[in-house]
Amino acid sequence: MQKLNKMPKMCNDRGRAFSWHNGKRIYHGVWGTPETNRNYNRFIHALTKNPDAIPMRNSGKNLAIGDVLISELAADYLAHIAPRMDKIHVQHFRRAIKFLVEIYGDMPVNEFSPKKLKTVREQMVKTGRLCRGMVNDYIGRIIRIFSWGCEEETVQANVVHALREIKALRKGEPGTFDNPPRQEVSDDVVRRTLPFMSPTVAVMVQIQRMTGCRPSEIYRMIVGDIDQTRGNGLWYYIPESHKTERFIGEKQVPLGKPEQELIAPYLAGKMASEAVFSPRTAMAEHYAERRAKRKTKIPPSQKARDAARAENPGDRTVGEFYDHSSYRKAIGNAIRKANKNLPEEQRVPDWTPYQIRHAAGTATEKTEGLDKAQALLGHTSANTTKRYAHGQLAIAESMAQKRINPFADEATDLTDTVKNV
Repeated sequence: MQKLNKMPKMCNDRGRAFSWHNGKRIYHGVWGTPETNRNYNRFIHALTKNPDAIPMRNSGKNLAIGDVLISELAADYLAHIAPRMDKIHVQHFRRAIKFLVEIYGDMPVNEFSPKKLKTVREQMVKTGRLCRGMVNDYIGRIIRIFSWGCEEETVQANVVHALREIKALRKGEPGTFDNPPRQEVSDDVVRRTLPFMSPTVAVMVQIQRMTGCRPSEIYRMIVGDIDQTRGNGLWYYIPESHKTERFIGEKQVPLGKPEQELIAPYLAGKMASEAVFSPRTAMAEHYAERRAKRKTKIPPSQKARDAARAENPGDRTVGEFYDHSSYRKAIGNAIRKANKNLPEEQRVPDWTPYQIRHAAGTATEKTEGLDKAQALLGHTSANTTKRYAHGQLAIAESMAQKRINPFADEATDLTDTVKNV
């Protein structure tokens, strides 16, 4: 056992700080940085409390319960979710963690409390950049981090239970604001944008509009997810995973003849694990278009460079799958190309892939009803569908224009009776 009157010193090994404890090196970080000094002070503090409870810092394990810092818990959680979640969700967790760590990063996890979480929330509101819904979302993510820490026996259960008692910010809370609800993009706007997209992106947009799929379900589509064997004239797109999987289980998206005709060329010659819609295909289409429009011959030097790049692509390799950012940017680039030479009154308004799903829901609601719009969008609740399908007012207006008074005759008779009296 280490003698408490001779605490381990911090030593320097080629720029890495460490201390000897029980014949083993305990690494603290990069020599001379504030984080390393904090790690060393925390090590000494924990060693004073319990000399036998200190694991090796370079073993990847945390300190004993009560000694783990919030910054360490957050870093461990990010490492845990990075290979399991979409980049967009990891980015949202990073943003939420930034608010948390800037204020309480050096605090032990079991000293955190609801009031401290409310302080973090107040800081989010004060920035003026996050709407009320996003603030509530980020607070929920922070609570999830502590809940995961409880599973890992790093955070005490009473801390998590206390944090879960915090109520979400309600509409009209001082200092908060709400973004307007997302509206659908009209079919006319999409139609005017399609000619300026690569064929691959244009097909993705059309498939999404007809099926009402989420953007992620379109750009993640792989060949093996499409079942063509049922013999009823339909194909079925069965995503490997989707947002509401824990509520509805497996999702099946029927694909009719229009969708099949668009998708079929992108299935030919591909293995089951390959992307149906790949940026590589879109890039090849882009270069083919440029070559077709070229008015001069390709010089030998350009051919040599093309051959060298094909042989050794290096970091210029295009990914096999789109993601939420690249899909959205592809549409944004098409809008900019469309507006390049158009007068102000004819410009194509900005729109995003998320508005296509709203358009599909609204169109189906208007023509088929809310229940069928719910089936198309794959919602478990009609209340959720109402946020996506914005045809309720139009339906109510149409009904009002055709409405008749079912008591008109009775009302006339009653008026006559009153006059006679």
